[in-house]
Amino acid sequence: MENKQKILIVEDEQSIQKLLKFTLEQANYLTVLASDGEQAIQLVLDETPDLIILDLMLPKIDGIEVCKMLRKQDIETPIIMLTAKGEEMDKIIGLEMGADDYMTKPFSPREVTARVKAVLRRSGEKTSQTESVLKTGQLVVYPERFEVYLNERQLEFTRKEFDLLVYFMRHLNRVLTRDQLLQAVWNYDFAGDTRIVDVHVSHLRDKIEENTRKPRYIKTMRGVGYKFEGQI
Repeated sequence: MENKQKILIVEDEQSIQKLLKFTLEQANYLTVLASDGEQAIQLVLDETPDLIILDLMLPKIDGIEVCKMLRKQDIETPIIMLTAKGEEMDKIIGLEMGADDYMTKPFSPREVTARVKAVLRRSGEKTSQTESVLKTGQLVVYPERFEVYLNERQLEFTRKEFDLLVYFMRHLNRVLTRDQLLQAVWNYDFAGDTRIVDVHVSHLRDKIEENTRKPRYIKTMRGVGYKFEGQI
C-alpha cells in the first residue's frame, strides 16, 4: 500500500480551502483541514502532518503566531505561509518566525503543487543528510543537530537564520549575490524580495559579530551581496 504524505491545510475561506484540498488530493497527497489557529495547533499534534499550508489571517490565533508557537515547541514541520498580495512585511515576519516558504493569493493549482513538492524535497534532504562539523575560528556549527557555538557558548537561531549561516559557512570566502542566497535558502528562482536576505544577515551579525559595524565574518560587498570570511 502506498504511503501518502499528509498536508495540513489551515484556511478559513471555504473556497480556498476546497481548492487546496482538491489540488493536493489530485497530486496524490492526503489532506487534513483546519479553519482557525487553535484547531491547527491541535491537529499538528494529533495528525503529525508532513507539511502545513498556513493562512496568515486566521480566527482565534493568526498564522504568524501559530508558526511562532510551533517553532517554540521544536516542531519543525515545513510550513508554507499564505499571504495576500502586497503584504511584503508579513512575508518577512512569517519567514523570520520559521516558515519555509510563502505563496501570494491568488495562486494557481500548478504553483501549489510545485511549491509543496519543492519544500517537501528540501525537508527530506535535510533529514537524510549526515554532515560534518562546520568551523571557522571560534564559530562552530553542527548542521544535523541544529546547534551553533561561539567561543564555546551555544547561540539560538531561527530556522532560516540557521540555514543561511550553514550556507555561508559552506561557501567561505566566496562572494554571494542576494539572488543566489534567495534561491539557495528560500528556493526563490526569481529576482526580488532581497530585503528578506538583508534582514536575516542583520540578525546573524547581531548574534555572531562582536562589532556589527566592523564585522569579522559577514562582509557586505556593495552593489553585489555578501561574503562570509573565514579559515577553511
